[in-house]
Amino acid sequence: MEGLTMGYFSARPWLALALALMVVQPAQSACTAPWALWESFAQRWLQDDGRLLESSLKANHSTSEGQSYALFFALVANDRARFERIWRWSRENLAGNQPERMLPGWLWGQGSDGVWQVQDRNAAADADLWFAYALLEADRLWKVPGYRADALALLEQVKAQEVADLPGLGPTLLPGPVGYVQPDHLWRLNPSYVPLPVLRRLAAVDAKGPWKAIAQSSLKLLRDGTGHGFAADWVAYRGTSDKTGLFGADAVGGASGSYDAIRVYLWAGMTDPADPAAAGLVAALHGMSHAVVPQGLPPEKVSLADGSVEGTGPFGFSAALVPYFHAAGQPWLAELQARRARQGVQDALQGKRESKAPSVYYDYMLSLFGLGWSDQRYRFAANGQLKPSWETACSAKAP
Repeated sequence: MEGLTMGYFSARPWLALALALMVVQPAQSACTAPWALWESFAQRWLQDDGRLLESSLKANHSTSEGQSYALFFALVANDRARFERIWRWSRENLAGNQPERMLPGWLWGQGSDGVWQVQDRNAAADADLWFAYALLEADRLWKVPGYRADALALLEQVKAQEVADLPGLGPTLLPGPVGYVQPDHLWRLNPSYVPLPVLRRLAAVDAKGPWKAIAQSSLKLLRDGTGHGFAADWVAYRGTSDKTGLFGADAVGGASGSYDAIRVYLWAGMTDPADPAAAGLVAALHGMSHAVVPQGLPPEKVSLADGSVEGTGPFGFSAALVPYFHAAGQPWLAELQARRARQGVQDALQGKRESKAPSVYYDYMLSLFGLGWSDQRYRFAANGQLKPSWETACSAKAP
């Protein structure tokens, strides 16, 4: 059955090494040491053919989100062999080997008929952007023109199927081709789908495309779609005339922020301080700092209506907040979250997790982003270019 790895964490010889390397290392050693966090992830979830075995949904199913994130992490790790396999599997199985004609289907797995294939042909726009970004940067850093060709072909499909010109907002990224345009001039938008560094890079590569305008509409979404300084999972946008519109609570998800929204803080924190929008974006999300203060833990869910919070977010939430707290000038909060996230990763590797807890996959993904950034594995330049630590010796600066 596709070479599936069964059980939560099998006993493997790499585990002891991974746990040893997970100990907090001095910032300079992180520039040259193997990226243990990536190696542990790849050993646990990545098949030899380049498919991830798990998602936040059904066990052993794969999503375009997971594949695109893994592609990015392989580039950060300078792991060319895995990068090639991840993209080959994604290209062949999610995009029908035709990125110039087909967006990657967002969900792949075993259907009720027993067949392993795409289970939902609808696409996820955030994954499509991360695929394109990783491919563009792989070509720039590794000199593989075929990656750039695939990225540009994919972006043409994004422009044709996932971009809409909204009244008062302009060209805007829709979360996918199907299901987000509602009757009576209403659209559903996802703030976590528009990482500013990625949009900056796309605007530089495809200057005639809509990416600069999408970055502007995304900034409006990120700033005006908040409440009490919190990011929302989903936001409604209603056109009120041919030139105006208003943000409001999403009819499906309500005015709340949780598992989607946590990435908004992550992307904001990783945006280069030289980006003219960086400071304002970080300031617009000030509510999370106050929410963390009482217990030192991020809430699992926040209300944009009244600023109330509930529950405790998993360790991946803490990892996602590390870059944000650094960007907000709150390094002690960042240190607190990094410590919790590292402990959470170690506990997960050792199998110390309640059986009823959701898959650790998403927490690990967020940890790769947040802790990888904290360990100076990579930075985003103001123009969106990826600056991995292996490109030049320790070129990334500590915050």
